[in-house]
Amino acid sequence: MSWSEPVPTYPTNNRKGDPHLRSGREVQKYTVHASDGDLGHVEDFLFDDENWDIRYMVVALRNWFPGRKVLISPAWFVGRISWTEHRVNVIMTQEDIRNSPEYDPAMPVLH
Repeated sequence: MSWSEPVPTYPTNNRKGDPHLRSGREVQKYTVHASDGDLGHVEDFLFDDENWDIRYMVVALRNWFPGRKVLISPAWFVGRISWTEHRVNVIMTQEDIRNSPEYDPAMPVLH
């Protein structure tokens, strides 16, 4: 795009600000799609309390393991988020996700 071209506008669904920014609450309940199929949904996020980086995505495996939740580091494994399909694509297999560290809210999480 040259400087003389108008800046493209994007639909904001009546939101103000950057249309690429999304609320974490909006992503909760999105389907988690592994490289070999769907496996659970986004339950929550764990943030670094100093710089507000997302450290882990909590994935509920209710489809296969009711009540079991695992941690996935978005810095390493999240591929693309499909806003229209309400899906988070991860660069892991279903087996990799099943073998991820289990999330226990009572236990401290180390970086």
